Amino acid sequence: QAGDHAAALAAYTQALSLCDAEPERAVLHRNRAACYLKLEDYAKAEADASKAIEADGRDMKALFRRSQALQKLGRLDQAVSDLQRCVSLEPKNKAFQEALHALGSSMHEKMKTMSCTDSKVEQMFQILLDPEEKDVDKKQKAAQNLIVLAREEAGAEKIFQSDGVRLLTQLLDTAKADLMLAALRTLVGLCSGHRSRTMAILVELGAPRLSAVLGVEHEQVSLAACNLLHVMFDSLKEGLQKDFRGKEDAVVLDSSKDLKLLIKHLLELLALEGASAHGRDNALNLLIKVVPRKSPKETNNTLSLWVIDQGLKKILEVGSTVCGAPGSLPVTENSRMSASVLLSKLYDDLKCDAERENFHHLCEDYVRSWFEGHELAGRLRAIQTVSCLLQGPSDAGNRVLELEGIMDSVLSLCASVCEAHQLVAVEALIHAADKAKRASFITANGVSLLKEIYKHSERDSIRIRALVGLCKLGSAGGTDFSMKQFAEGSTMKLAKQCRKWLCNETIDAGTRRWAVEGLAYLTFDADVKEEFVEDKAAMQAMFHLAKSEDRSVLYAVASTLVNCTNSYDHEEPDPQMLELAKYAKQHIPEQHPKDKPDFVKRRVRKLLTAGVVSALSCMVKSENPALTNSCRELISRVFLALVEEAEDRGGVVAQGGGKALIPLSLEGTEVGQTKAAQALAKITITSNPEMAFPGERIYEVVRPLVSLLHLQRTGLENFEGLMALTNLAGISERLRQKILKEKAVPMIEGYMFEEHELIRLAATECMCNMAMSKEVQELFLAEGSDRLKLMVLYSGEEDEKLRRAASGTLAMLTALHPPICKRIPQVTVHWLEILQALLLSPSAELQHRGAVVVMNMMAAEREVAEQLIASEMLEILSVLAKDKDKP
Repeated sequence: QAGDHAAALAAYTQALSLCDAEPERAVLHRNRAACYLKLEDYAKAEADASKAIEADGRDMKALFRRSQALQKLGRLDQAVSDLQRCVSLEPKNKAFQEALHALGSSMHEKMKTMSCTDSKVEQMFQILLDPEEKDVDKKQKAAQNLIVLAREEAGAEKIFQSDGVRLLTQLLDTAKADLMLAALRTLVGLCSGHRSRTMAILVELGAPRLSAVLGVEHEQVSLAACNLLHVMFDSLKEGLQKDFRGKEDAVVLDSSKDLKLLIKHLLELLALEGASAHGRDNALNLLIKVVPRKSPKETNNTLSLWVIDQGLKKILEVGSTVCGAPGSLPVTENSRMSASVLLSKLYDDLKCDAERENFHHLCEDYVRSWFEGHELAGRLRAIQTVSCLLQGPSDAGNRVLELEGIMDSVLSLCASVCEAHQLVAVEALIHAADKAKRASFITANGVSLLKEIYKHSERDSIRIRALVGLCKLGSAGGTDFSMKQFAEGSTMKLAKQCRKWLCNETIDAGTRRWAVEGLAYLTFDADVKEEFVEDKAAMQAMFHLAKSEDRSVLYAVASTLVNCTNSYDHEEPDPQMLELAKYAKQHIPEQHPKDKPDFVKRRVRKLLTAGVVSALSCMVKSENPALTNSCRELISRVFLALVEEAEDRGGVVAQGGGKALIPLSLEGTEVGQTKAAQALAKITITSNPEMAFPGERIYEVVRPLVSLLHLQRTGLENFEGLMALTNLAGISERLRQKILKEKAVPMIEGYMFEEHELIRLAATECMCNMAMSKEVQELFLAEGSDRLKLMVLYSGEEDEKLRRAASGTLAMLTALHPPICKRIPQVTVHWLEILQALLLSPSAELQHRGAVVVMNMMAAEREVAEQLIASEMLEILSVLAKDKDKP
């Protein structure tokens, strides 16, 4: 009756768990159905009302409530049946009669609409399939209308029931790009969230046809087919989402065979010579998204094991492709990287040593099959496979690198006179250089060779790769200033050459990418960082590459920016351990003087001026497999460094940084998500959240901020999360409800007991704003809770800021929820002296809060008012009232 439907729902649910008598349970189900109706959860309302009707078929309230729920669920015929039953049981009830009349009108309108829709669907297909129709605009409009209609459940069902799948198949078979796009986009609407329709469509179209469309030369058609397949995979994996309740109960749905059938055809497409390069890329991207487990919490990895067994060699076929070689598969500049990412994800999805050993054996067998008996062409394929594995599951890459003859072949082919052969070998050497098992061997055997290639090769494509190999070996000391691999000044010369190549637009983007790879290693050196941020042309050239279609450059760009902003992890060494290390004559890492905070701050400002935020935002938008979780983490680290200074945050938001941080905070490694969430918190603390995150975006920020409250986070992350949530909680009730839904209140309460005074204060201030919600107010009255007692006691603490926050919460609670006024005298015997101390405080703010609390308590309860008057409170208030200096 008070309108608190959530609380009523909880009470009825609890009562049902305690009650066994059927008549009482029927009443409870009927009443809970009313709560679900108010909360707009119509499926549950229908279920509860049905249980009440099962117990008593003449329960008019339950019948009426079920009819309301059925109407909202779109099952109008069943809703009418329930209402007719109500009218027959109570013919004179006007409410039932009016509802039945209104529903009858609604059904009539729907029938008219559906009849009209039937003719429209038929007309649209006639226009699209008519070979005599020459009006292009008319055809485009028909196609667009069909796509829009398919997005609505009723429209999608109507197309499906009107023999639409067969007609859409005809559109696909025309081989005309515009008609194929219309068909594919309409099919997306039909399959979205509807497993039974998806299975029927898959039977009608057939997996071979879908695979063939994915492999066509037309890039947009291939991408649309990729989108359709992704939707089909989601529908088959996640099951029923939008179907009407009970519709499929009579049908046994086993979608695992369909899933494997689709994946089997995707794997076959990878090694199919007639498939287009971007079709192959789209197939790899799909496999990356749908095969590996989304989370380690999922125990079933059978799909990954099946793909490894059935298709690992087909994936390696793409990874081993040597561009330009006779009979090689058509690939793009991203294909091999995509293959590496897929292999890495499959390997990471394995759960035991036996599964990993099988993976290793399959890779070794594949490399041997090319290396032995195929002469030079076979050796190149084998070496290219090694590169692919080193970029992906590096453990597997190291294993095949140790096969007899592989490393010797790499070194010998580095000196080849053929550019294509030399490229393959040098790239393999580069990828092997940063793997710990091979680094010492390559340092001993490869440095002189790389120097020779760099100095004497006439081809920039070869020289730049040799340079990257040298960069990797030259940066082996990382940020340790005292460990230099090369002679003084050599690192700077390498970096200068990298920047020169990076800015040379006459060189193709694929080759210039290697210059960024070099800088990613060389920028461990602070001198290189300083020179790089001074070279505005080089920075902008790198940002331009980051926005290009070659997404394989993303990780190198992100690594370079992490180095320039010093946003990698670095711990301050313990002074005592340093002394012990000196005594034992152990190596002690040294920080470069130019890596001190002032230098870092200046570098960040220069990157911001050069447009780093728009480049990062563009990188985040990429759906390419090159945007791995590790790459996301690097980008999050850079963003956190960019918003470190409060005055820079507005510029970061204005250039799209706030929008880019939200997906980073929700997906990726745990460290990456935390860094992005902390960056969001910093923005929310110092900016107007409604300006920084306009529209619905502000609600997406809540979950990342709540994640900062988890116990495994640092004290600073806890503090900033609380401060940011305080700002959001003060904006609107809808935001407070979102914070409640994310289960943040118990964590906020926990931090109110924190020893660190700033965290304790931030939690209390956050609770003050959350107290504007009725649900939170009720928590302060819960039996056995010390929440109210804590607030009263904190109002008497010595820390003035804490007193201000706690007394502000009390003022809010006593004003919005009068029953709390009666409870305050019961929680502690010191309540009167705490309120008197507030009124006698030299702080006008504390006096005002104390006066509001006393005023609310006087107005709320006679007994409490008498206790206040009987004390010295009246005298104190009289004195304060006469003080003309106080407002």
